[in-house]
This record gives sequence, C-alpha cells and structure tokens, in this order.
Amino acid sequence: MKTIVLAYSGGLDTSVCVRWLADRGYRVVAFMADVGQGEPSRKAIARAKIAGASQVIVKDLRKEFAQEYVLPALQAQAVYEGTYLLATALSRPLIAKHLVEAAHAANAGAVGHGCTGKGNDQVRFEVSVRALDPRLEIVAPLRVWEFRSREEEIAYCARHRIPIDVTRKSPYSIDRNLWGISVEAGVLEDPWREPPLDSFQFVSPPERAPSKGEVVTVEFVTGVPVKLNGKRLPLVALIDALNRIGARHGIGRTELIESRVVGIKSREVYEAPAARILYDAHAELERLVFDRELLHFKQSLGPKYAELTYYGLWFTPLKAALDACIGFTQQRVTGAVRLKLLKGSCQVIGRRSPYSLYRERLATYSAKDQFDHRAAEGFIKLFGLPYEGSTH
Repeated sequence: MKTIVLAYSGGLDTSVCVRWLADRGYRVVAFMADVGQGEPSRKAIARAKIAGASQVIVKDLRKEFAQEYVLPALQAQAVYEGTYLLATALSRPLIAKHLVEAAHAANAGAVGHGCTGKGNDQVRFEVSVRALDPRLEIVAPLRVWEFRSREEEIAYCARHRIPIDVTRKSPYSIDRNLWGISVEAGVLEDPWREPPLDSFQFVSPPERAPSKGEVVTVEFVTGVPVKLNGKRLPLVALIDALNRIGARHGIGRTELIESRVVGIKSREVYEAPAARILYDAHAELERLVFDRELLHFKQSLGPKYAELTYYGLWFTPLKAALDACIGFTQQRVTGAVRLKLLKGSCQVIGRRSPYSLYRERLATYSAKDQFDHRAAEGFIKLFGLPYEGSTH
C-alpha cells in the first residue's frame, strides 16, 4: 500500500480528500500545521481518522513561521503589487517543507493537498515540494475528482459517515494565520461592490474604532522587533499583541484586485494589523539609518522579494541571494519608532536610533544651523554640468 502525506485543514474539502485517497488504495497520513490560525481541534483530528487517515500529525509551527518566514519578509519590506503583505503566501513554503519532512519520516512516496486548479496555493505547495524533493509524487484530488459541488461532497461524507458540520456556510473563503487573514469569494467577486462589514473577520471598521487614538512604541535590534511599549516579547507574542491593538483601532484593512500566478485576476480582502504597524515602523527606521543610495537600492528589492514569495519561489537561488543581501543591510536597523493608531490610520510620530544619520545641526533652519550654504553653489554647478544646454 502506497503512503501519502496530505496537508489537512480539517474542513470539508480535505476531509473528503482523506476518504477519496483511501478509496484509491493509499495509506493516508494527515498533516496539520498550526501557523497561528488556532490550534487544530479534537473534532478535526477525530474527523480525519473517521475519514480513513491511518495517522494524524499536528505540529505547532508558529515560532518557525514568525522567525524564518515572516521576519525575512518584514526585513525585505516585501509587498505584492503595492498592497498585499503576503500572510497566506508566506505560510505555504513552511507547510510544504514540513509536509516533505513528514513524508520522509513516514517513508511515503507521495504528498497531497486540497487546493483547487485555479488558485495560487497549488503552485506554492507543488513548486516548494519539488524544490525540496523532486522524487515525491504530488496528488491534487480537487483537480481530478468527480465532485462538482459542495453538496456532492457533503453527500459523499454522509455515505461514509464522516461527521461534517453542515450549518449555513459562510459565503467567503477565508485563510487565517499569525500574520493576517485573507478573504475572497461571495459578494466580493463583484469588484464594484464595497466589501460588506461581515467580510472583515476581526479588524474594527475605522468609523467604529475608538475616537481617542493610541500610541505604541516598537523597538528593533538589527531589524528584529523585540519590544512593544518598553516590554520585551518573543516575536510571536509581539505580533499577537499588535494584532489585538491594531484591530481595535481599525488598522490593516485592505482590498485589491490581485494578479494571480495562474494569470487570472481576483478580488481579495485582507486584514493584517500587526503586519501594517511593523512594516511602517521598520521602513521608517531604515529611512533614518540608511544612506540615500543604500535606502533607494534596498527599496527596489522589496517588490521582487514579494513576487518570489507570492509565486511560490521561496526555495530558490535568487531568494537565497536576496536574503543574504537584505540580512547585511539590517546590521544597523536598531532603534525605536512611535506610531499613533487612530481610526484606521497608522502614523509614525517619532523615531530614534544610535545609528541615526539625521543631524539637527545640518537640517535646522534655526540659529543652530552649521550647514555651509556657500558650498551649495559649487555643488549645484557640478551636479548640473552634464545637462547644460541639453534642451538646445
């Protein structure tokens, strides 16, 4: 009997996948990863076994997710198409890595997932698995099975006595982890329609957020956020705390028309309060400590890093090269940033660093000014010399 390790969420699709694969002669090992969406429930674990899984593996990956995936993206300032902070995309290579490790431990010749044929996640899982172990077979039941609707899947579960909750289904497809939430489908598929309030899962609508803002201070050491409001916290706890604070003030709600890997456009809604706050704080600290040339070059790397992450190209030579470059730049990204959170607005109101390149004696327009204004004439003449007469 061939063993397969299946990325298992506990929902309808992957529960059907377990039974469907078992019916085709596989010994199914269900792999469940906790990346901050909430610890897998006993009910979901029991459901996998009832569906036919010979083993259920549950791993808490929150710390690894924060340190090895979220943090590099934060330091890269990776934002896809100028808006998406990559919450779901960042979790997929991590899950794929542990899927491969579980397959090796179980002597499995195959891995499987419950992704559809037009989504991004199938690409991210499969490219990552092939990069890590190209010998493994990859099985994607949703691309080939006979079911054409949720109702057919529910009927299949009923025939096999798989206990599926069949209460009214949310109209949305939702993915949650430590770094953020993505929401799609339902009425969101009409790009002209404003996202309904129920499409947001935990961030307060800005108009309903407290009228009194809140100031938070985030401290970094070599590009790593280590303190919140003066209290040292592990990265997972710091992100959790900022998610709660930011959500209360309506921070981190975005929506966009997104260019998927497979070539189609989709309309997505995102919630990422901690990510928004940390990105803004980290970017401001880099502006304070980087010289102009380093800052401008570093800013050009973020979009490429985001593309690699979004496309599922995490385990690639270019990604490794970017990590080395970005890691070097973080040596002086140490200091504190104060931000005011108010009704959906995240505004930097203060910053300081022992490596600050800001010099008040040069920037001031007061009597303390020590800038040599006479030097400007020669600088301007040399700077503009190549362009003299260039329009004639």
